Amino acid sequence: MFTIDKNSSKPYYEQLVLGIKQQVVTGVLQSGDRLPSVRELAKELLMNPNTISKAYKVLETENVIVTVKGKGTFVKNSQDMPRDEVRIKQLKQNFQELIIEAMQLQVTKKELIYWLEESQLEGGPLK
Repeated sequence: MFTIDKNSSKPYYEQLVLGIKQQVVTGVLQSGDRLPSVRELAKELLMNPNTISKAYKVLETENVIVTVKGKGTFVKNSQDMPRDEVRIKQLKQNFQELIIEAMQLQVTKKELIYWLEESQLEGGPLK
């Protein structure tokens, strides 16, 4: 269901958060779908349950999932979520930093647009 790159410099919990978000935006996971329990996923990925728990807590804080005591963890309905302006502001700042880095590496505007359009195909349409 989820894959973790053990050789990546990105922490495992961040990889899991991003992987779950990607599956939500691409429609692999849909509103109401049940996620594996912390123990189940830790066993499947051969990881510490605390790592899975940390990822789930981040996803709950970001309103991607909800845990119902005694029932499990489920994907939230994205239609019910308000825009998170604080996170959008941070995303814009990160995007600006990425553009500066790209400019320093002489990446053209055309290449950046191509990358954006290419990622739309892989991860679902941007609105």
